[in-house]
Parts: sequence; structure tokens; C-alpha cells
Amino acid sequence: MSLEHSHAPDDIADRLQDGPVISYLRDWVYGGIDGAVTTFAVVAGAVGANLSTPIILILGLANLLADGFSMAAANYSGTKTEEDDYRRLKLVEEKHIQLDPEGEREEIRQIYSAKGYHGEELETLVGIITSRRRTWIETMMQEEYGLSAAQRSPFKAALTTFVAFVVCGSLPLVPFVFGLPASAEITTFLTASAFFGIGSIKSRWSTQRWFWSGLETTVIGMAAAAIAWIVGYLLQGLMG
Repeated sequence: MSLEHSHAPDDIADRLQDGPVISYLRDWVYGGIDGAVTTFAVVAGAVGANLSTPIILILGLANLLADGFSMAAANYSGTKTEEDDYRRLKLVEEKHIQLDPEGEREEIRQIYSAKGYHGEELETLVGIITSRRRTWIETMMQEEYGLSAAQRSPFKAALTTFVAFVVCGSLPLVPFVFGLPASAEITTFLTASAFFGIGSIKSRWSTQRWFWSGLETTVIGMAAAAIAWIVGYLLQGLMG
């Protein structure tokens, strides 16, 4: 059985020097699924209303860019808020360590006592952690607030969401761009393919097999798309 990475001393040093790898997988999956769902809903509603191909393309592209930017902006703001909250709590810990170091040492002591350390071993561990201010603060951030020092970039999170939204959301529009027949059926197939592709690719970062991950994402995505289509169909019927 092969290992995922080398444990040679030099390789370990290089890997740790680069720091932890920050993942933007959830931004990609979230943006991709939402892009495919919302564009499919717009296209399905437009097809149901017997709108012309140019109108469908205009509505689809407008949704693609406007909603994609909106999602990216919201993700940027949300991620930036998390970053700001981390900085705020870090300042709190820095102040507490400066004004009440013994109280903060007691917090470290109780944290690691709950993990099973006792007696001289516990006191040695507390002394080691609190001997380095940076280590002390990072330990408190992780153990007290569940926050890692490896913070996600708001810009990268927003960009990942926008790119995934546009790429996956453009697939339902492909039949109308090329003037293919049976556009509604082809659009549905391409949307389902987008979901399956997203699920299959994300299986690389999970223990689930690519086929089942793709199928699961397809079912979830098409369920969301179906709800959007049904709501649009019912509203169209109520409004005549």
C-alpha cells in the first residue's frame, strides 16, 4: 500500500515549510452547483414560455454574470468576516496573555488536562506551550475557538466561486449558442452532466468513489433544479 507523501526528513522539511494547504473546494462545489441550478431554472422557464433563442441567451447570460458576481461578492464578504473575526479574537487573546498570563496558563492547563495529561507531564506541556507567545496564542485560537492560523483568502474564495459558477452555469446555454434541436432535453442532459462532473471531481478529496460521488451530486443538483423548474411552472400557470 503506497503512502500519499514521503516521510524522508528533507521532504518533510520542505512540506512543512510551505505551510498547510488551504482548500477552496467548497467554494468551487458551491459555485458550480448553484451556477448550473440557477441557469437551468432560467432556461427551463424561458423554454416553457416559448421565448426565442436570442431572448433565452440574453436572460441566461444576464443571470450567469449577475448572479455569479453576486455569489462571489457574498462569499468574499463572508470569508472576510471570518478573517476579521479571527483577528479580533487574536487581539483578545494577546490582551489576556499580557494582562492575566496566569489565567491564560490555567486555560492551557485545563485544555490539556481534558485531553488526558496530568501531573508533571501536564505542567511540562503547559510550560513548553506558554514559553513561545506565538505558539501560545495559536494554541488558544485553535483549542478555545476552533480557529486555525491558516486563514482562507477572501479574494481567492470569491474568484473560485465566480469561475465555477460561470463554467458550470454556462452548460445549460450551450444548445442555444449552437442552435441545436431539442434544446430543453439537451439542456437537461448537460446540466446533469455538470452535476456529475462536479461530484466526480470532488471525490478526489473524499473517501467516496468517483461514480457514487458523481451520482450523489447529480441527484442533489437535479432535485434543486427540479424544484426551481416546478416553482417557475406553477407561477407561470398562476400568472397566465
